Amino acid sequence: MKKTFILTSIILLCLLQGCGEGAKEASGSGIYFDTVIDIKVYGDDADRMLSGCFDICKSMEKTLSAHDEESELYKVNHRSEGETSVEISEDLAECISEGLYYSEVSDGVFDITILPLSGLWDFNTEEPEVPSDAEISDALKKVDHRRVHLNGNTVSFDDPDIQIDLGGIAKGFVSAKLKEYLKSEGCSSAIINLGGNVSTVGSRPDGSEWVVGIQEPYAGRGTVFDTVKVRDGCVVSSGTYERYFTVGDRRYHHILDPKTGYPADTGLFQATVTGDDDTLCDALSTICVLLGSDASKQLIEKEGWDVKILFIDTDTTGTWYPQKP
Repeated sequence: MKKTFILTSIILLCLLQGCGEGAKEASGSGIYFDTVIDIKVYGDDADRMLSGCFDICKSMEKTLSAHDEESELYKVNHRSEGETSVEISEDLAECISEGLYYSEVSDGVFDITILPLSGLWDFNTEEPEVPSDAEISDALKKVDHRRVHLNGNTVSFDDPDIQIDLGGIAKGFVSAKLKEYLKSEGCSSAIINLGGNVSTVGSRPDGSEWVVGIQEPYAGRGTVFDTVKVRDGCVVSSGTYERYFTVGDRRYHHILDPKTGYPADTGLFQATVTGDDDTLCDALSTICVLLGSDASKQLIEKEGWDVKILFIDTDTTGTWYPQKP
């Protein structure tokens, strides 16, 4: 049985033309949250603000990572046997609260307790294997956001096997924190790319909108499917092409359905969400792939979320809803 492994990198490409003369720029990159991030800050105090951004990234990784053994969340997940409640930091409590909200509003299609299931699927090995039905069935018994409770800064668990993975919203949560920090420091122009989650502060230094390119699924890196213009907003994509492997003639991707234990199969290659709320757009991009376009539209209308979405189906046909921004 032939097996192949493919890992794509950045799914959104910032298309930056001239940014205006006289604007001081500070830019930097690093590896956080298991991805390469790039940040550009403009202004007289750009160097200091950029340094502050990376301090936040370091701190958030040590708070929100489910895989870093030194992180706060990892320690919560590996709490002592019999320990049902844990006091946590304000940042972790806030992110868990957001995650529980999106888990509830999506009726568990998005579920922050998916770690026992996602841990079965290894998309970073050269010899990938599909978990057995028995393994998946056992893992699904440990996935249920309703068994997690948050009261202030205390998180409690109804089941000792429940573990939290905030990967579905962490980058959106962090980019929101970065924007909040930059605005508090008087920054009026910056662009943040957290591994494809692109978020902007204000406009480009010359006053024009930022132009963000959307990667075409399963095409060569840098192949732009469409572009959007953004001012003080964000553009977030989730797609089946980001991490996947093939076994035989079947492709298995990383967006797992907590209801079945297998990769979602809703007729979508990708969903790209643009709006003002970074955490919402991050969570919703995944929710859309899990629900499919029709059910996603119904949820958005029900909740009254102010977003624009590009659905790209498995025929690589793109449709904006309710319209292109």
